Amino acid sequence: MKERNDNEEIRRLLKQAVPPVNPESRRDLWPAMRRKLAEPAPRLPWYDWVLAGAVVGAVAFFPELILVLVYHL
Repeated sequence: MKERNDNEEIRRLLKQAVPPVNPESRRDLWPAMRRKLAEPAPRLPWYDWVLAGAVVGAVAFFPELILVLVYHL
């Protein structure tokens, strides 16, 4: 009996603390998604290419590094 009262008390406190969620969006998100898709892809900075080259070079000299790289992905 006490457990039921505790559950009811917890339920009441949760309803009081958390406002109800409105599942309907306030606006249509599709136009924003279309604008985002129409934008050109961001350019990669030069140091990203240097880092990618260093990784490829390190793997070429030390093939066992492939396992280390896969582990960290």
